[in-house]
Order: sequence, then structure tokens, then C-alpha cells
Amino acid sequence: MILLEGRLLRSRVVSDPRTVLIDALDRELTGYAVFEPQDALLLDASGSGVLTFREGVPTVAYHTGTERAGPPALADLAAAGPYRLELFAVAPADLTRVHGEERFRVPPGMPAERLAGDQALAERTRAAAPAERLGGNTRVRKDGDANPAETDDRQTGAVEAFLDDTEKIEAIRERARDEAKQRADEWGFDDVP
Repeated sequence: MILLEGRLLRSRVVSDPRTVLIDALDRELTGYAVFEPQDALLLDASGSGVLTFREGVPTVAYHTGTERAGPPALADLAAAGPYRLELFAVAPADLTRVHGEERFRVPPGMPAERLAGDQALAERTRAAAPAERLGGNTRVRKDGDANPAETDDRQTGAVEAFLDDTEKIEAIRERARDEAKQRADEWGFDDVP
């Protein structure tokens, strides 16, 4: 995925990707964010995640290390922070080509759900999304309100992609074993008869 370099709005380390999602939504940003997780154990050391926005609503996700796009890219980004973050503004025309790639697209609320675990932010994002972005991702009730609970199968894409990645799951298991052993040593459980 190739993006034109935009105007840098923010460059800092954040512990929670929710910060970026809220900032983009509040600014009604048309641009993109580059996330570089500080924990390289679960992600390719040279990889970073890119999330684009149109008027504050997430549109496209891509991971440079795994080269996966759409919901699977969100699974690649779902590592524990902190993240080095760069937020860029670009002209809407600069994103037209990338936003036209269906395989790169993510449902509007999915980044808030998958990266931040924030259902309220996901609902707020869906409310800000244009109607055509909601058509394939949520059903609209007769009263005109989108019901986020009635999502289609694409909402589970990031989780399914993560569960299919056996190397990543094994890396998490190995890390958990190492942390458990370290804590047991710290707490003196090896000395117990």
C-alpha cells in the first residue's frame, strides 16, 4: 500500500490506540495514522500498522510487516502498547485509490472494538460514518438508527485471522510461559517443597 506523505499533525508514544481513534474522530481527520508497536515479539520487527480515516471514520487498515489488509491487519495491530504514533492529514483525493481497494477496508466501528475494546467509541464512530459505509456492516432499523449489535460476518474477520495465525498464538503462549516462570522465581515458588 502506497500513501502520499501527509502533513504531520502528531508524533508521540501512546499506550492506548483509543487515543488516536478519538483524536481522528474529533478532528474529523482525512488522513492516516502509522502505529509502530513497541513490543516487537508479536509483530514483525520492521512492521507497522497503517489506519486511514475519512472525516474521522476509519476506512482502511494495512500492516507493513505481514502485508495483510482489512480486518486481518487489525489482528496484527492488536498487540499491547505502547505504540509510537504518527498522525498525518492528507487531501481526500490522495486516499481515493487506497479507499477503493475493497480488501483493505474495515467496518467503521471495528478498529475501536478490536484495538481499543471500546464499544461506546465504536458506536460513536458508526454514527459519524456515512450511510453507504454502514450498508454492508450493520443493518439499519426502520426508525433509521443503526443497530451495532446486528453486525455481519465481516465483524469477526480480525478474530478469525488472529486465530488462524498459529505462529502468533505460539509466540503468545511462549511469552506467557516465560512471564509465569519469571513471576514464580520472583515470588519464591521454586523454593516450595
